[in-house]
Amino acid sequence: MNKDRNNFFMQEAFKQAKKALQINEVPIGAVVVFENKIIGEGFNQSIKNSDPTAHAEIIAINAAGNKKKNYRLVDCDLFVTLEPCMMCLGAIMHARIKNVYFATSDHKKGVCGGLIDLTLNKSLNHHCNFYKGLLGDESKNLLQQFFQEKRTKKNRT
Repeated sequence: MNKDRNNFFMQEAFKQAKKALQINEVPIGAVVVFENKIIGEGFNQSIKNSDPTAHAEIIAINAAGNKKKNYRLVDCDLFVTLEPCMMCLGAIMHARIKNVYFATSDHKKGVCGGLIDLTLNKSLNHHCNFYKGLLGDESKNLLQQFFQEKRTKKNRT
């Protein structure tokens, strides 16, 4: 595992998360990497698009599939600032992503060890490698700040 490479791509995922923050979405960002090039990127847009499936991972995976002209993203890596939910894990598995790097756990919806760990299910027909903690403090702080500001604004009104 190349730490400099992985830090670079996680920083790129953070740039996407900050785009979500600018439009008042939960600040989660993702990039899909193939042969050390970003081929898909995305940030949360569920509220903006009135679409519960508009998660950062889904948008990045869709963009990568369009770029490769293939729904299979074999030998691709996904970098995401928060642990994937069940929907996103399903897309990751269907796309055949090789490695998933996520910054911090999601103890409410995460299915890669945060709430539950579906990655351990040996009956799934695809398995990928999961790595947690890359720039984890930065992600956790960004998310906590976002939700703290939301609560503060709510309590003022």
